[in-house]
Amino acid sequence: MRSHVDLPVSLTRDSAEPLTAQLVGWLRGAMLDGTMASGERLPSTRALAAQLGVSRTVVTEAYQQLYAEGWLDGRHGSGTFVAAMEHPPRPPEESAYVPAPPPPAGLINLTSGSPWVRDYDEAAWKRAWRRAADLPPGDEPDSHGLPRLRELLADHLRRARGMAVGPENILVTRGTGNGLDLCAMALLGPGVRAGVEDPGYRVARTVFAARGAEVVPCPVDEDGVIVDGLPGDLRVLYTTPAHQFPLGGRLPIPRRERLLAWARATGATIVEDDYDAEFRYDVAPLPALYGLDPSRVVLLGTLSKILAPDVGVGWLVGEPELVSRIAGLRWEVADRTSGPVQQAVATLLERGDLDRHLRRMRLEYARRRAAVVELLGPACRLRGDTAGLHVLAELPGALVPGVIERARERGVLLDSTERHHHGPAQLHGLVIGYGSASLPDVRRGCEIVADLIREARR
Repeated sequence: MRSHVDLPVSLTRDSAEPLTAQLVGWLRGAMLDGTMASGERLPSTRALAAQLGVSRTVVTEAYQQLYAEGWLDGRHGSGTFVAAMEHPPRPPEESAYVPAPPPPAGLINLTSGSPWVRDYDEAAWKRAWRRAADLPPGDEPDSHGLPRLRELLADHLRRARGMAVGPENILVTRGTGNGLDLCAMALLGPGVRAGVEDPGYRVARTVFAARGAEVVPCPVDEDGVIVDGLPGDLRVLYTTPAHQFPLGGRLPIPRRERLLAWARATGATIVEDDYDAEFRYDVAPLPALYGLDPSRVVLLGTLSKILAPDVGVGWLVGEPELVSRIAGLRWEVADRTSGPVQQAVATLLERGDLDRHLRRMRLEYARRRAAVVELLGPACRLRGDTAGLHVLAELPGALVPGVIERARERGVLLDSTERHHHGPAQLHGLVIGYGSASLPDVRRGCEIVADLIREARR
């Protein structure tokens, strides 16, 4: 066995194909044609990112994709290796996850997942970064996160989510994906069964599979995950009870209690993604699962929707013993959240700037949500319109591809439920996001989509 392989790979930013997809394609091809042999060790994500001149995230996501497909093996403390195999796995079908490229300029983007980042308090933003720049660089980063930021996040969660937690319950992450990976590292392993909502967040499936877990699709209905019939041998269940992605359900209190009873009976840990919990319009937020039973739940949150994905700060909330164990594992793999970024976020929280931004954006998104309901409501049934930054527009499956294609021809980019299912889609429709387009564009885009739906139904 050769111990290490040099990768003569080059990526181009001029290509319409995302950098991660380029890297996945090159590595897969090299393993298929024998350029990279079974057992060879790949460079670390840090080293390869430096070699290619790209962010570490590009390489990490490429490795995770190839882990999930079975091309790579990970050995704890030893690195990443080409998997030993007699018959290499087939390249993924078209339905396999490939990061979507940015929408072409000029299109109205009504896909989900992105917030509005152009309306922010410029003075507060600059003040936060000046404060971070005034502080000297740290030499011993705390894998839990900056103590002051953890105190401020505990206070934020108490006010925003009614959770009685302290700094000892909080670990500062780089976002939900990072939090998921840390949970998987601590709670999962080869062959361990992990449940993920179906349809649901594809990143959760990819991350769990990359850690060697057997991913089990768990059906959802219009209220959220269906508790009755959940397997009893799951070690982890990932769920989005505040606003199920992508169907938009809000898990009712009785079902939350049954879900927690199931976790206590089976010994499973629930990984609660507090997705869209900050944005409620017609109803008050329900209590977080974590607050109902901290012993069985790990909660993940992020600033990606509140502020901007580019900030790269989130949080993991759990019992102190588990948080300390995760922090220890994190230290071993040299994973950390940027210290200056944490300092800037702490300043935004400390001065109340983040709370003011959240209140302003809640009103802004409410106006967009009202426009979506007004224009699309008469054309189709909408789900999940009481919260979050997206709604589900239900349509017969046969109509969806045509509506998406014609919408693109008219300058509107749409997403469907299909790619969010673990297998064949059971529920069909359009996932309409209203976070990343301006209010006038949301109105114009929804008018076009409503016309196309009515034409398709005729």
